[in-house]
Amino acid sequence: MKTMTCKQLGGPCDHELRGENADTVIKAQDRHLRESVRTGDAAHEPAHEEMKGRWRRPVAAMGWYRDTKRAFAQLPED
Repeated sequence: MKTMTCKQLGGPCDHELRGENADTVIKAQDRHLRESVRTGDAAHEPAHEEMKGRWRRPVAAMGWYRDTKRAFAQLPED
């Protein structure tokens, strides 16, 4: 199990996201951003829009995805 923060994934806060692999943490970040925006947290809106846009541009998204997987792999286990 490893931990990344919302900020490490491009968001504005230090909310911790835990998972066994990078994909789990990325999905948790997506949920965190959606929920934050849904409850009116304007600070998370830019990261949420970026997340939505990332999947509309798959080539650019792959660079972010590879970088995130690499960063996750370098983290120590919790």
